[in-house]
Amino acid sequence: ASAAIKRYMELGNALNATALDAIGTRYLCLLNTTELSAIHPSSLKLASLNTSACSQETKNILYQKAKKAFSDQHRLPAYYELILPYLGGAPAADLKALSKDNVTMNISTFVALRRDSLMSLTPPEVQGLLGLHLPVLAQWQYRAPVRDWIQVQKQSELDELHIGLTGGVQEGYINIVTPRFPALSSAPVGTVAVAFHLLPALLISFLMLSLLS
Repeated sequence: ASAAIKRYMELGNALNATALDAIGTRYLCLLNTTELSAIHPSSLKLASLNTSACSQETKNILYQKAKKAFSDQHRLPAYYELILPYLGGAPAADLKALSKDNVTMNISTFVALRRDSLMSLTPPEVQGLLGLHLPVLAQWQYRAPVRDWIQVQKQSELDELHIGLTGGVQEGYINIVTPRFPALSSAPVGTVAVAFHLLPALLISFLMLSLLS
């Protein structure tokens, strides 16, 4: 299939909507970077594609083309449904913008988002994306990537979602780094305490001896 696609393009044929439909979901992910770059954004207006099984690089490229293809409908309610098959390649900034549009994203789409983009979202932004589907997030809180997202959020902000998410960062938490003293690590606790107690006296004695000498 990959060789056939390559030969098709070598003959000067374009990857238009008809060609993309012929390639279909089964072979879409075989397209390399050069072939993907040859797709004209307008072709995505007529083709029906599913990028879920493709590499992250392929998703990123197709998302940018889809965004350009549907840019004239960006402010319309239909925009979300049009861009939905390509959201796996959406950067964080675009997801943050979508969160203000009441898109009601389902959980399967949410967990398939780019990891770096998902991890950049705040609890209010996630609420804006999921809308009525927000309670389902609680069922995923012990599974990646939702678990990883929860662990970098403030617990107080997670509590404001009122769906029972736990495992966030507690406010006021301080990570204390304890200094190590290799020379004293093997000594009993009592011995260490006595050594620190006698230290001032030993220093004074050392100074006196130095002066007298």
